[in-house]
Amino acid sequence: MKIVVLDGHTMNPRGDNSWDVVGELGELEVYDFTPVEKIVERAQGAEVVLTNKTPLSRETLGQLPQLRFISVVATGYNVVDVEAARERDISVSNIPVYGTDSVAQYAIAMLLELCHHIGRHDLAVRQGGWQQAGQFSFWQGTLVELAGKTLGIVGFGRIGRRVAELGHAFGMEIIAYTPRPGQAPGYEPFAFRSLEELFAEADAVSLHCPQTPENAGFVNRELLGRMKPGSFLVNTSRGALVNEADLLEALRAGRPGAAATDVASTEPIQEGNPLLKAPNLMITPHMAWATLEARRRLMAMTVENVKAFQQGVPINVVN
Repeated sequence: MKIVVLDGHTMNPRGDNSWDVVGELGELEVYDFTPVEKIVERAQGAEVVLTNKTPLSRETLGQLPQLRFISVVATGYNVVDVEAARERDISVSNIPVYGTDSVAQYAIAMLLELCHHIGRHDLAVRQGGWQQAGQFSFWQGTLVELAGKTLGIVGFGRIGRRVAELGHAFGMEIIAYTPRPGQAPGYEPFAFRSLEELFAEADAVSLHCPQTPENAGFVNRELLGRMKPGSFLVNTSRGALVNEADLLEALRAGRPGAAATDVASTEPIQEGNPLLKAPNLMITPHMAWATLEARRRLMAMTVENVKAFQQGVPINVVN
């Protein structure tokens, strides 16, 4: 069985997470990156294709007659036209759980950075700011304590719930929005809210929902305008959930007071993206998921996905 990995670099950038375990399952070809114009050529003849962010469109799938299984090496699977795959009897699987703790930890790390500006102060010290202050202590901007503040979680799945638990551990009141509220967590204070209520009440909002055609750009001028002056917005989910031009204007207006994003509408972020001009915004390069522990779980679960397909009982199927 021929297995082709279209973009293996992100899983194994430093040789610390080898694809050899997948190679034990068939004839394996691994490409670090695959441009769109090379996808059909490289995947030709493969029964199994693994992709992280390389897109598999309806047109591409139509040129791969031997393809029977796609495993998306991630939780989000919007890079694959799942409907076109279903029509061609191609199973598509994802990895639903691998980075919960890593992404939740990163979201809280971003929130803490917005509160304490640790990176900025490290740089200030190295540039002589502490000596120039002439005091035993100095700081720039306002420092914020989380205890007693309200954390709003948009999307209350595994990651959202884990971020809420961590926020609760800091003494925060938790409110959450989800289209289908399930069981409330056991801690208090906690409450489900509408989107409008959540953005208006929260001192910090953290996004943890999948990207769909229906919710593109839903964090827009109207919702952002409801936020408290000085509040925080954190996005470790998907860049296209946020109207980036609206966020630029909202940050200029101080509602929210600051934001942090690990994602952008187009990745890597493009020259001319409004976020690059935004004040009080921290941008990181889609790395919340990428701890070594999470990447190794991702590899192990990818192996399980391929094995299950080979045994005729595919798992984690999304189409």
